[in-house]
Amino acid sequence: MDLEKHPKPTEAELEILQVLWQNGPSTVRFVHDKLSETKDAGYTTTLKLMQIMAEKKMLEADKANRSHVFRPLLKEEATQKQLLDRFLDSTFRGSASRLVMQALGNHTASREELDEIRNLLDKLEGGKK
Repeated sequence: MDLEKHPKPTEAELEILQVLWQNGPSTVRFVHDKLSETKDAGYTTTLKLMQIMAEKKMLEADKANRSHVFRPLLKEEATQKQLLDRFLDSTFRGSASRLVMQALGNHTASREELDEIRNLLDKLEGGKK
């Protein structure tokens, strides 16, 4: 499902999507329990949010059983790309280098992260070393 045709997920909707992307199709109870590990969330709030997300075509509910099982209709990578593009445009005036410089300046990257960044840069430059 293309994000361009749907509203940008809110922070709360994104948290729900992340639980579903990580764990696969799940019941409201499961999603609520996962969210409750890190924040105070009411079950009925989680239920209502997931129902709204289904109306927005972000989720689909399998109503075959008593406990409805929800699955995301938005793909994780496509959603991340769309949100990052919007963030990059609105916050860094479209400059990827400003984003990277800010991120690396405010976060101590591990040796593994730096190696991944180097590998990505090598790939983007055509494999030159």
